[in-house]
Amino acid sequence: MLSDIRWDYIFNPQLALESIPFVLEGLSYTIAISLLSFILSLIGGTILALMRISRSRLLRILARFYISFFRGVPVLVTLFFLYFGLPLANLMLTAIQASVLGFGLTSSAYSSEIIRSAIESIDKGQWEAAQSLGLNRRKVLRKIIFPQATRIAIPALSNVLLDLVKGSSLTAMITVPEIFQKAKIVGGANNDYMTMYFLVAIIYWIICVIYGFLQDYLERLYKPDQITPPSKRMPP
Repeated sequence: MLSDIRWDYIFNPQLALESIPFVLEGLSYTIAISLLSFILSLIGGTILALMRISRSRLLRILARFYISFFRGVPVLVTLFFLYFGLPLANLMLTAIQASVLGFGLTSSAYSSEIIRSAIESIDKGQWEAAQSLGLNRRKVLRKIIFPQATRIAIPALSNVLLDLVKGSSLTAMITVPEIFQKAKIVGGANNDYMTMYFLVAIIYWIICVIYGFLQDYLERLYKPDQITPPSKRMPP
C-alpha cells in the first residue's frame, strides 16, 4: 500500500530547494511583524496589568473589558477591520501597519494576564518590606516587583512571541508578502502546495527554535540568584 503513494506529490525536494531563496524574501516581514507586535503587546500588556491591579475601580473595569473583548475576537477579524474596514472611515493603514497593530492589540490582552499574575505571585511581604525602607508604590514596582515578576513571566511571554511568529501567516490574507504568502505563490505556479506547506513549516519551526534559545538566555539572566532580595536593598 505504501508503494502506491506518490511521495513526489506530497514533498518535492527539488522544488523546495529551488524555492527557498524566493520564500525567504518574506522572512524579514515575518520577523518584523512578530517582534514589533510583541513589543507593542509588552507595552500594552504592562499598562493593562497595572490597570487590573489599580485601586481605581474604573481602570479595573476598562482593563477587564479590553481583555475580554480582544481574547474573544479572532485576530483575523481584527486584521480585516483595520485593513479593509478603516479605509471606509477615511483612515488608511498599510498592510504592515494593520498587521502590527492588529497582533499587538490582540496579544496585549494575553500578555496583560501573564504580567498581572506574575506581579500578584510576588509575596505581599516584599511590598511591605520595601515600603518600610521608604519606597513609594511606583519605586516598589520598578525596583523590587518587576525584576522578580519578569523572571516568572518569561516562559509564558515567550509562548506569546511564538504564537505571533506562527500567527503572522494570517497577514497573507491582507497581502503582506511574508513567507507564507511567498510559498502560496510558488505553490500556485507549480500546482504543488503540499511541498511549500512543508517548507514553510520547517522555516517557522527554525525561527521558533532560535527564539527558544533567546528564552533560555533570558531565563538564565533573570534566575533567582541574580535578583537582590528587598531586605538587602537600600532606599535611593
